[in-house]
Amino acid sequence: MSAADIISGKTGIAAKQVAAVLALFEEGATVPFIARYRKEQTGSLDEMQITAILNESSRLAELLKRKETVIGTIEEQGKMTEELRRKIDECTDGNTLEDLYLPYKPHRKTRADIAREKGLEPLAKQIMKQSPTLNPKICAEHYINENVADCDDALQGARDIIAEWVSESPHSRNAVRREFDYTAMLTCKVIKDKANEEGAQQYKDYFDVKERLSRVRSHRLLAMRRGENEGWLRIDISPDKEKVQDKLYRMFVKANNPSSKEVETAVDDSYKRLLKPSIETEYASSSKSKADDEAIKIFADNARQLLMAAPLGGKRVLAIDPGFRTGCKVVCLSAQGDLLYNTVIFPVPPRNDISGATRTLSQLIDKYKIEAISIGNGTASRETEDFVHRTIDGLGIENVEVYVVSENGASIYSADETAREEFPDEDITVRSAVSIGRRLQDPLAELVKIDPKSIGVGQYQHDVDQTKLKNALNQTVESAVNQVGVDLNTASKHLLTYISGLGPALANNIVEYRSKNGPFRSRKELLKVPKLGAKTFEQCAGFLRVTTSDNPLDNSGVHPERYALVERIAKDAGCDVCDLIRNEEKIKQININKYVSEDVGLPTLNDIIKELKQPARDPRGKAETFHFSDEIHDIEDLRIGMVLPGIVTNITAFGAFIDLGIHQDGLLHISRMKGKKLSLHQAVTVVVEQVDLQRHRISLEFT
Repeated sequence: MSAADIISGKTGIAAKQVAAVLALFEEGATVPFIARYRKEQTGSLDEMQITAILNESSRLAELLKRKETVIGTIEEQGKMTEELRRKIDECTDGNTLEDLYLPYKPHRKTRADIAREKGLEPLAKQIMKQSPTLNPKICAEHYINENVADCDDALQGARDIIAEWVSESPHSRNAVRREFDYTAMLTCKVIKDKANEEGAQQYKDYFDVKERLSRVRSHRLLAMRRGENEGWLRIDISPDKEKVQDKLYRMFVKANNPSSKEVETAVDDSYKRLLKPSIETEYASSSKSKADDEAIKIFADNARQLLMAAPLGGKRVLAIDPGFRTGCKVVCLSAQGDLLYNTVIFPVPPRNDISGATRTLSQLIDKYKIEAISIGNGTASRETEDFVHRTIDGLGIENVEVYVVSENGASIYSADETAREEFPDEDITVRSAVSIGRRLQDPLAELVKIDPKSIGVGQYQHDVDQTKLKNALNQTVESAVNQVGVDLNTASKHLLTYISGLGPALANNIVEYRSKNGPFRSRKELLKVPKLGAKTFEQCAGFLRVTTSDNPLDNSGVHPERYALVERIAKDAGCDVCDLIRNEEKIKQININKYVSEDVGLPTLNDIIKELKQPARDPRGKAETFHFSDEIHDIEDLRIGMVLPGIVTNITAFGAFIDLGIHQDGLLHISRMKGKKLSLHQAVTVVVEQVDLQRHRISLEFT
């Protein structure tokens, strides 16, 4: 079976499409490039499908590597047979491979090994035949010697060997797995004598849990595993014991005689001591892996929404990082995000310097021709926002919009090497405020500077597989950056790093070339960048924009490899490319079927037409202002039944957290979402359902 066939079976994608994607990967193509510019070859697979193929291909590569180790070890032992090699070659999953390897796997000395050293394997083989004429005790007498004390010792050794045979049988292991699949129950209990300890209280909901493993929600499983790792909880996963025993008896107990009784005892021991712990470990790992995948998907989806948040664009911004005791750090940014000025104001408790803060704000807005104000949503955010609105209204300032933006990760960025490199002479509070301002101008360009894990949207990100999380988030960032595209002449090296085919080294080379030679005048000029060859150019060019190029297609999503085709289309339309772009009348007259060829199909042609209509269209929309209710400023102001505006700050498997502007997010449980799909930073209207002042918990529902 080919790799394409195996991956097709796992993903449900046609083997022909899988083979095409694998061939493109082999050539060095990236996921964004394949999804955008190789639709004919793949049958228009999207990024999620292509990524699934990539992940399965990586899994197969790991399996192949493991097979080489297994084969090498068995051959060193001189125990490889043609049949065994065939089974190893044909297996397509890790469990099957490990089952085949188990009898040959180096391990610490077992009870069965000790019994073999005593010469008891022939006795075990005799008993396994379960002959009606065999008396195990009489037979065992022949094995008594200086190493075997008596009949009972001999029979125990024989049963130990039989137990190991049972546990190493792929058939018995698969039978136990099937029962785990169908009947496994997860039991979670608090460790005895720890129930009243303070650290255990956060896991109180899991002190006595028993539910079908297949139905345990991912966030609950991750919470229980965390409690177990911290030493407060104990988890057990067990199938229906009677059903397992019945299956194993039918497989190994072939009669009803004294020998069969010995085999039955060995089977029971094998399940309890060897099989159950081994398969339980497998299912503990696989269920954790599944929960990880669900949590990572939520985290990646949330990160994508944050990255794809609508930008304000190139406007002059005054940004405020709010604070009580230390004051509010204020920075003024140019339309390009350059730091022009910074200071501190104290409009909130304990200083309450309203007049001084008002005077400073007014002067800065006037001096730097501020067009928008960006306020971080952390500590003192609501109080600062109220002050800013009062100031603008009181001074009659017009055409200055106020936005509240997420601070997630800003403190991480401010202390990071990236921020120190940008602002070596500024302290972390200034860097944080700059980040808050730039997030309003262009969230994507700013957030790529921060480790995606530090963005803080999701659940249990520190409990999941960190390698999986990193890979998924990097793929998410890469997808978002390439979907939007970047300006080649203004993009930072951090943003360029995620462009298809580039990476840190080439991104740095582009920035250095730009600083030495001035702005790029065309996409083609990229080929002059050190170490950027034709293959890399093919991968990256379509995602990079040159707004000042003489060729208007350089500021579009049309790939340079299709420029000649577009020029031909324009010529047939009786105009040049410049006149064709955004010319609805001429574009409507184009018969795209005329341009279908072996290399170019309708998917690519339709994409070209879209770009001609709206070249370099930003898919992120426009930033919108939002204002919290003036009725509430603290959790104690809430009343059941209140209808309030809010902003979605986080989405989890069990619901969404909503910022109401009172320093405590409310939970809109999934059962109260009425089937609606929410997105980060979405403005919603909710009803207060419950308020728990003691635990600072707010329950919400939709209107």
